[in-house]
Amino acid sequence: MTEKIKILIVEGDQSTSKLFTQTLRKNLEIQVDVAENGKEALKKIERSAPDIILCDLFMPEMDGLELCRSLKSDPESDLASIYIIMISTEDKNENRLRCISGGADDYLTKPINPDELLARVKVGQRISRLLKKPKLETKRMFQKMDVILIQDGGCAPGYNPVTAFITYHLEEMGREVYATREGFKSLVLGKDDDFLRLVYDPSLFKELDHIPGVFHAAPLSEWRGAQLRSERYPDFLKTEVQKKAAATIKRKKVKAIIAIGGNGTFRGVNALCEKLPTGIQVFFIPVTIDSDVAGTDCVGQYTGVEVGAEKIRCYMADARTHKRIYIVEMMGANSGFHALHSCLGSRAHLAVLPNTVIDHKKVMEALNKRDECVIVVAEGYKKNERAKNGIKDNAAEYFYKELLKTNIKIKRKVVCEPFSRDIRGAGPNNMDVSLAQRMAYNVASYLKAGTSRLMPAVQSGREYAIPFNEITTDNMKEEDLLVLSNRLTKD
Repeated sequence: MTEKIKILIVEGDQSTSKLFTQTLRKNLEIQVDVAENGKEALKKIERSAPDIILCDLFMPEMDGLELCRSLKSDPESDLASIYIIMISTEDKNENRLRCISGGADDYLTKPINPDELLARVKVGQRISRLLKKPKLETKRMFQKMDVILIQDGGCAPGYNPVTAFITYHLEEMGREVYATREGFKSLVLGKDDDFLRLVYDPSLFKELDHIPGVFHAAPLSEWRGAQLRSERYPDFLKTEVQKKAAATIKRKKVKAIIAIGGNGTFRGVNALCEKLPTGIQVFFIPVTIDSDVAGTDCVGQYTGVEVGAEKIRCYMADARTHKRIYIVEMMGANSGFHALHSCLGSRAHLAVLPNTVIDHKKVMEALNKRDECVIVVAEGYKKNERAKNGIKDNAAEYFYKELLKTNIKIKRKVVCEPFSRDIRGAGPNNMDVSLAQRMAYNVASYLKAGTSRLMPAVQSGREYAIPFNEITTDNMKEEDLLVLSNRLTKD
C-alpha cells in the first residue's frame, strides 16, 4: 500500500488551484494534477483515474455537479469509487444537499482554511485506500499464479470433488491453486476476473475471503455438477486462439497446469502444450460419464451408469405395463460406454452403439414377436451421417425412422425418448468420489516429483500413469459385452 494517492484539482481559478496544490504537496505524499473545467477533467480521468477529486461546483462548459453525476452514473464502474470533494463559494444548504445527492462525498465552502482542507483530504485518503486495498490485493494475487486448474466440456458427476481434492493435496504441499472461471476461454481472455484462487483450508480461507476471486474449495467435495467449468469452446480449435492462451500462461508465470474433463479437454490441453515451454508441468485428469478416454476408469462413469441404468429400468417397467416399445437415447458420442453399460445393468433388450452394424429388418421382426421392449441408442449413432445430411433428429428418432424404412408394419406403440441431461447433475456416488481422490493424490505426487505430460490411470484396482503421447480417446468395447447387450435378435 505504498502507492501515492492521486488527486485531481478541477478549478477554473489558477491562483486557487495553485494554492490547493502547494498546500497538499507540502503536507502529503501525493500526485497532483490540475484541470480547468469538467470536460478537461473527464479527458484526464479517462487516461488515468485519480483517487480524490477536489472540484469547483460552478464552472463553464461542464460544472462540478455534471462531472460528479457522470462519474457516479454506473455504480459498477471503477470511476464510481473516486472520492469527490465539492467546493463552492456559496454556503447554501440546498447546494450541499444537491451535491451530496448527486454523488459527492464531501462539500467545502470557499475561502477554505488550509488545515480543514488537509483534514478533509486525509479522510478521503483513508477511505480511498480502504476501497483500493481489495483491488490491489487482487491484482497482486493474480499477477503470478502457481498451479492452475482448467475444466472444460460437458458436465459429469465428480468435477467438483476432483477440484476439492486436488486443491487439498497441493495446498498440503505448500502450493497455491488457481482455476479458470470458464475453461479455456478464460485463458484466452486473460483478465484477473477470469480466474479464481482456490483455498481448501478454512483458516486460510478466512484470511483471504475479503479478496475478490477467492473461492472456498472444501465444500466442493460434496457438490453436484461442476462449479468451475464452461461449455465447450469451439474457438479453441484455432491455433491463433491457443497462442493467446499460452501467452496468458506465460504472462501469469504459471508453473503447472491440471486439465480436468473428457476427450475434448484432453485434446485442448495437449494442443496447448505445443505452445508452452517444457518447464511448465502439465497433467490431465479424466472426468467423463462416457469414459471416452482409453486405458483407465474415468471419474463420473460409475454414477453415470448407475443413474442411467435406473432410468432404463423405469422405461422397462412402463413398457411391460403398457405393452409398448421405448427407443431411448443415452450418452455415448464415440464408443458408447455409457449406453452399453446402462443397457447391461438394466437388462434392456438391445444396445445400439456408434459403430454397431444393425440388421433393421431382423430388429423389426423381433419387435413384432414381443409385447414390450426397450432399445438403448448411443447419442453418437451415425452422428456424422446425420450431420452431413442436416438431420436434426436425435439418435433414437433416427434409429426408429431407419426401422420404418424396412416397410414392416410395427404392431406396438413406439415412443422415442431423447437423452436425459439430468444424469449430468447426479450426485457422484462413492466409487466416483473414491476415484477422484486417488487421481487427485496421484497428480499431486507427479507434480512433486517434477514429471509432466501425464494422466493418472486406475483400472481393475491398479494405478499407473499414461504419458500424453500414449493417450487415446476411443475407448473400444469388448466383443463379449456387445453380445450381452443384445437380447432382442440373439439367435
